[in-house]
Amino acid sequence: MTIRRKILLVEDDPDISRGLAIRLKAKGYDVVAAQDATVAMTMALREQPDLVIMDIGLPGGDGHMVMDRLTRNTRTAATPVIFLSARAQQSDIQRALDQGAAGYLTKPYRSEELLSMIETVLGGED
Repeated sequence: MTIRRKILLVEDDPDISRGLAIRLKAKGYDVVAAQDATVAMTMALREQPDLVIMDIGLPGGDGHMVMDRLTRNTRTAATPVIFLSARAQQSDIQRALDQGAAGYLTKPYRSEELLSMIETVLGGED
């Protein structure tokens, strides 16, 4: 029996969130979603996802703030985070990587690239 991996998708654009959730579910992942920074933290603590895919520009605080809170909480500190953001500035990318992000992709993104990154981060297990 295959273990289904859970992904927390933190994205405030409903079209992007919906499209990405459909792709992830088609690949066998369980997906839970949050549209802002506050809900993201609540969902991360409650759902204990195997991975977080997160935008930087979020209502209620940015993705960097959420990442900082995730890494400071013992229940979520080991949860890998992939940033998926329109922010392509090297400073945002470097800050995310310095915070311990498992990866960073800029929008627009290729689904295949994101799925490959997810498989690498999760150890190739679906």
